[in-house]
Amino acid sequence: MADIPEFIKQQYAFAAHIRNPDAYPRPNDVEERRMKIYRELFYNNVEDSIANTFPVLRNITPDDRWHAMIRDFYSNHHSHTPLFPELPGEFLKYLELERAHLPDDPPFLLELAHYEWVELALSLLDYSIDSTSIDPQGDLLQGVPVLSPFAWPLTYRFPVHKIGPAFLPTAPDTIPTHLLVYRDNHFTIHFIDINPVTARLLDLIHAHSNIPGENLLRHIATELDHLQLDNVIQGGLTILNDLKKRGVLLGVRR
Repeated sequence: MADIPEFIKQQYAFAAHIRNPDAYPRPNDVEERRMKIYRELFYNNVEDSIANTFPVLRNITPDDRWHAMIRDFYSNHHSHTPLFPELPGEFLKYLELERAHLPDDPPFLLELAHYEWVELALSLLDYSIDSTSIDPQGDLLQGVPVLSPFAWPLTYRFPVHKIGPAFLPTAPDTIPTHLLVYRDNHFTIHFIDINPVTARLLDLIHAHSNIPGENLLRHIATELDHLQLDNVIQGGLTILNDLKKRGVLLGVRR
């Protein structure tokens, strides 16, 4: 700090006090009235952004615990982006990697936060699709299905889409919750509760960029030990066509 200009030292002291006024004293050259305005303005902006992105988490968390959590994030987390819309993603990192688990924390805290963050993340996702490599009218069984980058299959231990003040599970379900979240051409975000077969099919499409749809369905039939292969393929084709209609699948690779 000895080589840092005095005005930069003042900026560091100013910012440190705003982030954590209990640990860092107010700079002597700033009166308390003005400092109080800055403290409240900065904290309220951060808290408001987090609360708007995670409305269910905010609703089920008592005020004292909520503000203690936001204050800890605000004081101790070092964000790696200057972009305010990405602040909720930093809060998710804080929950996952930095926050010490407290006895009053619900067991679904991280999963619920991730589920709520996904809507913002997909809204902000900027990705250019190479349409020249995709045949939108191709055969989804004979061709290799292409999953939209704006479609995210998700699996949770808790039924996060049902959590609210009237439903606060204390243990994971015995059967995982499979959800599909996707953004359509009108930038609308959709949430779909999908069955395990659809979830598995989407996982295989994502993992294998060179296997035709029919082969993926045959693989699923083998996993299920299903004797009626034709039924699996026809049922799978119905699923593929529905996903294509929704824009979850873009077509097949050329």
